[in-house]
Amino acid sequence: MFHHLFKRKPLSLVHEEMKGENRLRRVLGPWSLTSLGIGCVIGVGIFVLTGQAAHDKAGPALTISFVMAGMACIFSALCYAEFASMAPVAGSAYTYAYVTLGEMFAWIIGWDLVLEYTVASATVAHGWSKYFQEFIRILHLGVLKPLSDAPFKFSESGHFEATGTWFDLPALIIVAILTIVLVIGIRESTRFNNTMVAIKLAIVCLVIIAGSFYVKVANWQPFAPYGWAGVGLFGKPLWGQTGADGTPVGMLAGAAMIFFAYIGFDSVSTHAEEARNPQRDVPFAIVTSLSVCTILYIVVTLVLTGMVPADQIDVEAPIAVAFGQVGLQWVQFLVSLGAVVGITSVMLVLMLSQPRVLLAMARDGLLPEGFFGAVHPRFRTPWKSTILTGTMVATMASLIPLRVLAELVNIGTLLAFVIVCLAVLVMRYIHPKAERPFRCPWVPVIPILGVIFCLILMLSLPWGNWLRLFLWMAAGMVIYFLYGRHRSVLARQRLADQAANAGCEPTIP
Repeated sequence: MFHHLFKRKPLSLVHEEMKGENRLRRVLGPWSLTSLGIGCVIGVGIFVLTGQAAHDKAGPALTISFVMAGMACIFSALCYAEFASMAPVAGSAYTYAYVTLGEMFAWIIGWDLVLEYTVASATVAHGWSKYFQEFIRILHLGVLKPLSDAPFKFSESGHFEATGTWFDLPALIIVAILTIVLVIGIRESTRFNNTMVAIKLAIVCLVIIAGSFYVKVANWQPFAPYGWAGVGLFGKPLWGQTGADGTPVGMLAGAAMIFFAYIGFDSVSTHAEEARNPQRDVPFAIVTSLSVCTILYIVVTLVLTGMVPADQIDVEAPIAVAFGQVGLQWVQFLVSLGAVVGITSVMLVLMLSQPRVLLAMARDGLLPEGFFGAVHPRFRTPWKSTILTGTMVATMASLIPLRVLAELVNIGTLLAFVIVCLAVLVMRYIHPKAERPFRCPWVPVIPILGVIFCLILMLSLPWGNWLRLFLWMAAGMVIYFLYGRHRSVLARQRLADQAANAGCEPTIP
C-alpha cells in the first residue's frame, strides 16, 4: 500500500502535458518573467520589515542578514532553475517533487505552496491597506473607522482583542480589482505589473541616491549590537544572545525574520508554461530577479541604518519616516506612494501564481479537475481557481488578523526550498541523462548548501511556527488521504492496470 504514496510522475508525462490543448498561453519573454520576480520580491520586505528587523534583531548588521537570507535563496534558485528548464509547466516545486520524490511529497509541497501564496497574499493585502490609509491621510482623506480594519486583532500578549471595526474595506477592494485583472489574461496582468515595477524601482533608486547624502558613519557603530549569531533550535537559543521575549537575536536571527522579503522569486517558475522559451528564459528570470533584489536590499539597508540610528528606526514605515526625520518630506511622500505601488505588485504576482499551482494539482487528479483545472476558452487563464483565490484572500485580509498566519509563510516556504534542493540530488541520481537546458552548478555542493542554509533559518524561528506548520500539514494530509490518494491520475492508472490484468472494470473509491 505505502509504496503507492511515493509513486513518481514520469518525466515523459510532464513533457506530454506541455503539448496538450488545455494549457496556458505562451506570451511571456525573459524580461516579463524577470519583472514578475522583481514585482513579487520588492514590496513588504524593503518597505516594512527592514525597520522591525533592524530595531529588534540585528541593528546595522541587518545588511549581512539580507546577504545570508539571499544566499539561502540563491542556492535554492539555482535548483529551481534546473527543474524549470527540464519541466516548463505550471506547478513549480510541486511538479518537481512529483517527478523526483513521489506523490505524497508532491502533495505536501503543493499544500505548502497554498500556504505560501494565499496566506502571503492576504498578509500583504492587509499591509497594503495600512500603507494606503497612511498615504491618503497625507492628502487629508481617510476611511471610515468601521471599514478600516479587521474586527479583531491578536495582541502581543496572545489574546484576541476587538478593534471596534467591521472589516477592512481597502484590502477587500484592492483584492477584487486584482482578481478581475488576473482573470482577463496573463498579458494584461504582466503589463500592469511591469508598470508598477518600473515605478517602485525608480522610488528605490531615489531612496538610495537621496538618502546617501544623509548617511552618518557613526550610526553604524556598533555594527552588530546584538551579535553575529542568533541560531536556535525550535525557537530555543543555541548560539548567541536572546531578546526580552527569550527568542534569539543577532544577525542570523535577523535573517530568519526578513526571509519574508525574498518570498516570491520562486513564483517565476510557476509561470514556466506561459513562457515563450521556458528552457532559457525561466532560469534567467529566476537568477536575475533574485540577484537584483538582493543587491537593492543590501544598499537600501545600508542607507537606512546610516540615516537613522537602529534603535530610532520606525517599525511600521521605516524608510518613509526616515526621510521625514531628516527633513525631506517630499521624498517621504514619494516613498509612501512607492510603497503602495510596490505592495500592489507583490499581491498581483502572488495571486497570479496560486491558481497555476492549483491547476497543476488538478491535472494530476489531486484536486477536482472540473473546477481547479478549468482554463477560460478566451483568456486562457485558470479563471475559476483565480476567482476562488481572490475570494479567499479578500475574506482573510478584510476579516482576520494575520500576524500569526503571516509567520507561517516563512517556515512553509523554507520547507519547500529544502525539498527542491533535495529533489535536484534525487533527479541527478534517477535521471542522470535527462535533458537539462540549465544545469545547477557544483552539484552536490550547491543543493547541500541550500538545505543547510534553509534549515538554519527554519530552526531559528519560534517553536509556535513549527507547531502551526505541523497543524497545517496535518489538515493537508487528511484531504490527501480522503480524496487525492484515490483519485490521482497515477492511482486511476494503477487501478486500470489491475483491472485489465483481472479482466474487469476499474472502480474508483
